[in-house]
Amino acid sequence: MSDKLKLLYIDDERDNLLGFKASFRLQYQIFVAVNTEEATAILQQNPDIRVVFCDQRMPGKTGVAYFEEIKVQFPLPIRILITAFTDIDVVIKAINGGNIFRYIRKPWIEVDIISAIEEANKFYLANSMLHIKNKELQEAYKELDKFAYNVSHDLRSPLSSILAAVDSMIQMSDLAEIREMLTLIENSIFKQEDYIAGMHDYYKSQQGTLKIDEIDFNLLAEELKALFHIYVNTNKINFKIEVRQNTLYYSDEHLIKMILNNLITNAIKYQKKEFEDKRISVDMQADDLEAVITISDTGIGIPESHYEEIFNLFSKVNNHGTGSGIGLYNVKNALNKLGGHMEVHSVVGEGTDFKLTIPNKK
Repeated sequence: MSDKLKLLYIDDERDNLLGFKASFRLQYQIFVAVNTEEATAILQQNPDIRVVFCDQRMPGKTGVAYFEEIKVQFPLPIRILITAFTDIDVVIKAINGGNIFRYIRKPWIEVDIISAIEEANKFYLANSMLHIKNKELQEAYKELDKFAYNVSHDLRSPLSSILAAVDSMIQMSDLAEIREMLTLIENSIFKQEDYIAGMHDYYKSQQGTLKIDEIDFNLLAEELKALFHIYVNTNKINFKIEVRQNTLYYSDEHLIKMILNNLITNAIKYQKKEFEDKRISVDMQADDLEAVITISDTGIGIPESHYEEIFNLFSKVNNHGTGSGIGLYNVKNALNKLGGHMEVHSVVGEGTDFKLTIPNKK
C-alpha cells in the first residue's frame, strides 16, 4: 500500500487529467475523474483522499456547486478550485462560504499546484485532528450524561427505601414488623455505603500516575483476613488465603488492594444464601516477572454471555446482593493502569474464578 498523499483531480478534459497525473504521479497518488458522478464514487471508495481539485467549468454542474454538494458527505478532503480569471467573483463567494480552501488559475503551473497541496495537507491534518477531538468530546458528553443519571438514580434509590421504611414504622406497633423494617433500612445503608466506596475507587483509579512500592503479599494477606473477618464469619464462609512469594515485588499497592477488595467483596455478596459449604479462596503468587492472583468462590456464578458486560460502568447482570455496577469497572481500569489482565471462568450455580496477572514493576 502506497504511503503517498492521495489526491483527486476532476476535469472533463481528459488531456488535462493526463497532464496532471503525469506531472505529479511520482510525488503523490493521483485519482482522476471526468465527471462529478465518477468523482463521488472515488471519494466513497477512498476515504483517505486528502485534497480534491476540480475544474469550475464542468458540464451540468460547476466545480463550486459540486464542492458545496459534497461538503457534508465528505467534510475532511480539502477542496481546491481550478478556474479561469473570469470566474473570480464566484470563487470569492465560494471561499467566503467555506466551500473551497483556495483556487488556482488556469493554466496552472506545477509550483502553484505543489504549494497548494502542501498548504492543503497541513490544513487537512489540523482539521482531521479537530474532527477526531470533536467526536471524542461528543462521546465524553454521552458518557457524562449516563454517568450523571446513574449516580443520581443510585444515590436516591437507597434513600427512598429508607424514607419509605421510616414512614411505615411510624404507623407500626408490632415489634416483629419494626425489626423487618430496620433490616430493610440496614440493607439500604449497606447499599449506599457500597456505592459511595465504589465511587471513591472510581475517582482514585482515574487520577494521577502509579505510585510504585514494594509489596509483601504475606502482610497484604493478613490485612485482608482482618478486613473481611466479620463478613465471612457472619455469612459462615470458609475464607482462605495462600501466598507464595519468593522475590521482591513492586507495584501500586493502593490499586492492588482496591482490586482485591472489590473481587473479595463480590465473592461474599454473590454466595448462594442457603448453601452450607460456602468457600472463598485467594491464591497469590509473585516472582521476578509478575504476580498471579486467583480469587475463587462457590457463589451463584456468571453466565458466559455476560463475561464482557460485567466490566461496563453501572452494569448489573442480576439483582442479587447490593451491587453498585461500579466495582468490576474499577477493577478493569486499575488492571489496565498496572499493565495487567484478567481471565474469568464461571459456572452458573457453582461459582466463579477470577485470575489476575499483574507485571512486577521492579
